[in-house]
Amino acid sequence: MAIESSTSPPKSLDRLYWLVVFALVGGGVFLNWYYQDYSLLLRVAGLIVLAAVAGFVFLQTERGKATWVLLLGARSEVRRVVWPTRQVTIQSTVIVLLMVFVVALLLWALDSLLSWGIQSVLG
Repeated sequence: MAIESSTSPPKSLDRLYWLVVFALVGGGVFLNWYYQDYSLLLRVAGLIVLAAVAGFVFLQTERGKATWVLLLGARSEVRRVVWPTRQVTIQSTVIVLLMVFVVALLLWALDSLLSWGIQSVLG
């Protein structure tokens, strides 16, 4: 689903934004490697700043705007979810664990039976 917007940038400007995003990410990786002898805290802070700037530039692209609309829609859908109660969650977990145990026992029994059968045939 394409999002039509009257304020969408031209294709060439969109490509420039992508170039800037990739340059920021690549530059962050290179600078983190180049300054590996410096404090980890300073390098992480620099990477966070570069990631924020790259994220802002990404949101200026067509794909970035579509991603933002998708995230807003997902957020409203999550708010509509009826989450199970603690009791229902515990009961479901116990049932799943019991079923896993039963299936594991059945597979062990089948494996033992087949192993016994093959050993008796091969001698």
